[in-house]
Amino acid sequence: MAKIKKRVAEEAEVESIEKVIQIRRVTKVVKGGKKLSFRAIVVVGNGKGSVGVGVGKSSEVVGAIQKAIYDAKKSQIDVPLVGTTIPHPITSRAGAGKVLLKPAPQGSGVIAGGSIRAVLEAGGLKDVVGKSLGSDSPLNNARATINALAALRTVEDVANLRGKLAGEILKVVSA
Repeated sequence: MAKIKKRVAEEAEVESIEKVIQIRRVTKVVKGGKKLSFRAIVVVGNGKGSVGVGVGKSSEVVGAIQKAIYDAKKSQIDVPLVGTTIPHPITSRAGAGKVLLKPAPQGSGVIAGGSIRAVLEAGGLKDVVGKSLGSDSPLNNARATINALAALRTVEDVANLRGKLAGEILKVVSA
């Protein structure tokens, strides 16, 4: 029985998408001089609507990446998908980073740059337009994208909150 659970856990590991967004050498000034370490920013997703961003620091690059992957897996969120896109446009912030996400027609692909693109692709979104409106920081933009994806709601979610049917929320205007 334990072997079966272990095998399932290993298969889940294989399915995850891991993308390194940034590796930066950072220093800390201490009594004896400067202490060098590395900071890694990693995005982990399953390509089916679950994605997380993690940060790790270590004196070696490999250690920093492993810590970041572990951190990203702990902080994964579920994204409400509507086909291959998001349900509605949304703007979100994290620090000085501000991100705008819009749904796009099927087949248009992910139109975004840098860390926004990495987060959207790891989450399994295929048709989204993303734009960074604030800081150029990859970490702030990745976190702002995660905040935006976490704040998305489908029509069914809104209908359940209001105690109505999904058809009542979306009124079709006929001319």
